[in-house]
Amino acid sequence: MKGWDAHRVAMDRLLASYAAIAPGERVRLAKKTSNLFRPRAATTTPGLDVSGLDGVISIDPVARTADVQLACTYEHLVEATLPYGLVPYVVPQLRTITLGGAVTGLGIESTSFRNGLPHESVLEMDVLTGSGEVVTATADNEHADLFDAFPNSYGSLGYATRLRIKLEAVPPFVRLRHVRFDDPASATKALGEVVEAGEWEGVRVNAVDGTAFSPDEIYLTLAEYTAERPAELSDYTGQQVYYRSIQERPTDALTIHDYLWRWDTDWFWCSAAFGAQNPRLRRIWPSRWRRSDVFHKIVALDARFGLIEKLDRIKKVPGRERVIQDIEVPLARLPEFLEWFDAEVGMRPVWLCPLRTQRPWATYPLETGEPYVNVGFWGTVVVPADAPAGYVNRRVEEAVGRLDGHKSLYSEAFYDQETFDAMYGGENLARVRERYDPAGRLSTLYEKAVRNS
Repeated sequence: MKGWDAHRVAMDRLLASYAAIAPGERVRLAKKTSNLFRPRAATTTPGLDVSGLDGVISIDPVARTADVQLACTYEHLVEATLPYGLVPYVVPQLRTITLGGAVTGLGIESTSFRNGLPHESVLEMDVLTGSGEVVTATADNEHADLFDAFPNSYGSLGYATRLRIKLEAVPPFVRLRHVRFDDPASATKALGEVVEAGEWEGVRVNAVDGTAFSPDEIYLTLAEYTAERPAELSDYTGQQVYYRSIQERPTDALTIHDYLWRWDTDWFWCSAAFGAQNPRLRRIWPSRWRRSDVFHKIVALDARFGLIEKLDRIKKVPGRERVIQDIEVPLARLPEFLEWFDAEVGMRPVWLCPLRTQRPWATYPLETGEPYVNVGFWGTVVVPADAPAGYVNRRVEEAVGRLDGHKSLYSEAFYDQETFDAMYGGENLARVRERYDPAGRLSTLYEKAVRNS
């Protein structure tokens, strides 16, 4: 636990680093790591010093709240809260996602059908604005406009240096049911029933997500929290691979800790690309290196040295495009999207996660209370040698727009300015920026998400 004194020291350092950036220069974080999948323009300008802003300040187990710094990872946040039998309302799947990142960039997980997105459990936040002022924003104070526009703003409105969030009580164990469906329509119908009733076949559902291995093999994983210790607990941090178990066993049980990080060990299924699921290699691959941030670094190394590109030239692959995206479509339109996706992209498995927002949010305008499904797909596809930049990703954007959906902005985006502003509350963003960053010290959301500046 950091404590308030340490937090104040770190804030003094942060503000001093802001003052050291020359007037007129762009302000950005001096972070070496990121969970983003879009390039950033190189810069020699010194960034904001966030060292010391990477932990939990305090926990109130009675009020069930925590004060957390912007660069605190969910791994460390859960380490601090779980001894009290508490966890954040929504814990994104990967250990090194930060609370600040999940709020300003959106996060999602299997509790989102009942708890919304991570920013919806934020009670208040201290934001360092583009003008260098630190303001405390809540849903109903004089900075409510900033509080409302902040989610999905990706640092274009400032940086949340402290967030007070609600926590929920959880028992120690989770029982899982992996229920198979043979087509998207039946899976969608069942998902709607679970979201509406909070149960399936008379058994409570505390969390739900899905894995679509093929058009006729779709599983919904229904999680029930329980205080009763199951007779057998699985462990997917060793030789077993979690996503493969979904096809192999109809029921399972995990500790709440292992359930929260079930996807991290193998980065969903993406670790297969590095050989980490090969039994022989897995036995000698240190477990401390079987985690999402390590795999992310491997991808960064490939981007730097072009190893896959060199291999593709040897194999005479005409071209390859990275398609790493999460999109949201209304629940009723999920079968349409999956049918289009199978015909036009053909990447499997894909991840399915239902959500419902609790109130309107200006920068990610979904219909409040209406069920949506996040579809996550991460990998590469072969494209023609003369394919324009973003050939497949642009078609994904068009399809999502036709189905009244939205796309998360952590990865590459190709929208024109007008379309982007219409989808992500551009007019409101401009008003809020004018109040909190009148000199334009921060990059706009469009500059960050599309122009990579």
